[in-house]
Amino acid sequence: MNDAYAPGQHLLIDFWQAIRPPNPAWLEPILRQAAAACGARVLDVRLHGFGEDGGITGVAILAESHISLHTWPERDYMAIDIFLCGQRDPLPALAVLRQALQPQRVETHLQRRGGNPAFPSPSPPLPRAGEGDELD
Repeated sequence: MNDAYAPGQHLLIDFWQAIRPPNPAWLEPILRQAAAACGARVLDVRLHGFGEDGGITGVAILAESHISLHTWPERDYMAIDIFLCGQRDPLPALAVLRQALQPQRVETHLQRRGGNPAFPSPSPPLPRAGEGDELD
């Protein structure tokens, strides 16, 4: 299989008690910086706010896949996912998002996508918040 076009990694991220984005436009440069941090090319960014007290949903469409973000202000919660094809590493994007949004609690799950079920390769565990340099 040609690694340049191989399926990639999907990083699921939960943020709690993060900075509440004041409006959708505030998030666009953060999503672009997150994409740039892992060497991904942004094709488009689409964001939508659900009113003054509502959440925000959005996606950065990447040549290498996507970064999506959904907020629930009433739960002080944000769900983010980063899916990158090929050899791209999502952890630098996570570092950008953590620095910009400053969550008090973070949970992550890394899933390798498209592997051959006959030869499974389990994904390595990610360090918990506060453990390891990758997440600081």
